[in-house]
Amino acid sequence: MLGIKRITGAADLAPEGAPGSWVSDAAREKFMAAYEQVFALWPQPCEEFDVETATTTTRVHAYRPHPDGPPVVLLTAAGSNAATWYPHVAALAKDGPVYGIDLPGDANPSVARAPITPPASCAAWLDELLTQLSDRPAHLVGISYGGWIAMNQAIRAPGRVASITLLDPAGLTKVDARFWWWFSLSGLAGLTPPPLRRRLTAWLGSPVMPDEMVTLMWAGLRGYHAEPKFPAVLSDDQLGEIRVPVLLVTGARSALVTPKEARDRAGHMPHAEVAVVPGSHGGFNRIDALNDKMAAFIDAQATASRGAAG
Repeated sequence: MLGIKRITGAADLAPEGAPGSWVSDAAREKFMAAYEQVFALWPQPCEEFDVETATTTTRVHAYRPHPDGPPVVLLTAAGSNAATWYPHVAALAKDGPVYGIDLPGDANPSVARAPITPPASCAAWLDELLTQLSDRPAHLVGISYGGWIAMNQAIRAPGRVASITLLDPAGLTKVDARFWWWFSLSGLAGLTPPPLRRRLTAWLGSPVMPDEMVTLMWAGLRGYHAEPKFPAVLSDDQLGEIRVPVLLVTGARSALVTPKEARDRAGHMPHAEVAVVPGSHGGFNRIDALNDKMAAFIDAQATASRGAAG
């Protein structure tokens, strides 16, 4: 990993127990220039605003063609930001507003005044955020570390959670060498020219990122000391405490949660279903089919909730 850092110029992580910080003002300005451009990929009109909580200022992006419906809240992977959800936003906004969250402690405009990685701190932050976004329970959709956040919320503060959709989530399995190998190769592929990048990402089972996203990714990795985000594996008993409906999606070639592991761990959740889709960790290759699956799951939970209320 040290060799990869030297090749890529990635910044060191923040010290354990400290919130993230920019390498320099110039690094922040470079990132923000790319950041402002990349949200043109989201469906329009896209709104953005900051939400104040006890420990953070959290940047939220909203697409609200149906503002009064059940909210969908998107939680990103560590080291990422809400821009990465652009292929999914419109499909998930057919009945209610969609909110993309820039996680405090990562490279983005959110500001963490204290670490939010401790499970109790993370749940308190998100519960406060959800309270301000809507008076209705939210359907949480999380990828990788964002999936752990969703599960943690369903365990510790489920009152504002309607369902959770987990895309190759962290926290179900131990991160081993296969993941770090995949992660390193994916990062190096992002440094290559577009024609070679397309071939490498196809070999890795990942989608090709637009050039704007690649520029933003590297500006963040090189310009920000991110808060370390390595959650512990949830126990079987903890998974049993997740009482909300769960859709667990993993890639057939996932380097983090294999299909077998997904089925084994989902078996401890009382109301979970598993879907295996083409692609690797986070590199789901059939976006339309995945969007249809997620939207149908969320709609089914919303319909069941309306029926119970009636």
